[in-house]
Amino acid sequence: MSIFVPTLVLLCVFPIFSRLFSQEDLLKVECSINPLRLSRGEEGKVSLKINVGKGITISPQPSLTIEFSPGEELVFPKNFFTSSDLNLEVLEENGQEYLSLKKPVEIPFTVSPKAKRGIHILEGKVKYFARSNKEGWCLKRSSKFSATYYTRLTIVKKGA
Repeated sequence: MSIFVPTLVLLCVFPIFSRLFSQEDLLKVECSINPLRLSRGEEGKVSLKINVGKGITISPQPSLTIEFSPGEELVFPKNFFTSSDLNLEVLEENGQEYLSLKKPVEIPFTVSPKAKRGIHILEGKVKYFARSNKEGWCLKRSSKFSATYYTRLTIVKKGA
């Protein structure tokens, strides 16, 4: 009987917490690649529009991190990027610092000289600490994102 009661409590409470702290309620990431059609050697940018839920802020410390899944077509300057790498603005309200995510986050890349022709998918995730000052909690979470793009076999020469 003693094991049954805690198990029942967990089964009842977990769905409530999972609804309260749904990743989409905390932070949603929209990803796009510009330009959409890319040639080998061409430079482009990944644009991430990060929408934060109502009443939620994203803590600047520990740092928000953006990671890309390994891929052969796009070459990034680093494996991951922190909020300080990306020069995200830190604001303060009621003595609490938070990241300003109103502007899209842009990360440059170059198309690999060995990129295969065709449609590809860029995948990644944003790791962050979400906070609700009103409700008095902070959670470590991550949100996945993806975008499709197309690579051509043509080569863009530097300086052209």
